[in-house]
Amino acid sequence: MVPLDALPPLTADPADPAARASELDARYAGLDAHDLIALSVELFHGRIALVSSFGAESAVLLHLLSEVDRSIPVVFLDTLRLFPETLEYRTTLATQLGLTDVRTVTPDPERLLADDPHRALWMTNPDLCCHIRKTEPLARALQGFDAWFTGRKRFQSASRAAIPLFEADAGRIKVNPLATWTAADLKAHAERHRLPPHPLVEKGYLSIGCVPCTSKVAPGEDPRAGRWRGQEKTECGIHVALESDGSGI
Repeated sequence: MVPLDALPPLTADPADPAARASELDARYAGLDAHDLIALSVELFHGRIALVSSFGAESAVLLHLLSEVDRSIPVVFLDTLRLFPETLEYRTTLATQLGLTDVRTVTPDPERLLADDPHRALWMTNPDLCCHIRKTEPLARALQGFDAWFTGRKRFQSASRAAIPLFEADAGRIKVNPLATWTAADLKAHAERHRLPPHPLVEKGYLSIGCVPCTSKVAPGEDPRAGRWRGQEKTECGIHVALESDGSGI
């Protein structure tokens, strides 16, 4: 990896995230995931975090980050409706990888009391449920950061098939180091580095979110077919383009 001060300076206005993301994507599209993470950590020094669900495919990105800098903040959204196995997995992975700044973020209690007092909002308005339990807490957690890493891959679903390595998102840069990785790539990396799998994967859960909105995936199905099964909904809102009300972050 060439030191940042030896690279040609970026020409896009830092106040224009869309232009900056486009320039970064065009310039560094050929970097592998490790070098892309290292570059981003240096480029956004002290102003970048990794957001992780500690789900079915989270170990690889977390491992790559740990190889670069174990002190980078890792934001974990505890919706208060997660599987106990996910909470245990968070502790297991963070300990094994030596991550030193895992920040668990939860929904606003008053917001939950007002809009989801019976914990059944997911049945009547799943978008609002995700907004309260994921999008709003993440917006608070990302205050003060200019960029964040995600673990999204193009193979995961049709809606993710064209995601770039760098993209603009609500005034920030979103970095997707694993965008081009395949399921086989993830498996090989996890096996090579002896990364523990999420305990629910062997039970057929290939994309793991909240308990009420996660189901097993049948052989041959889209890996995210078990999320919000039977609904048109495919994303929680975190990775949806910014709406005028800010609901997409």
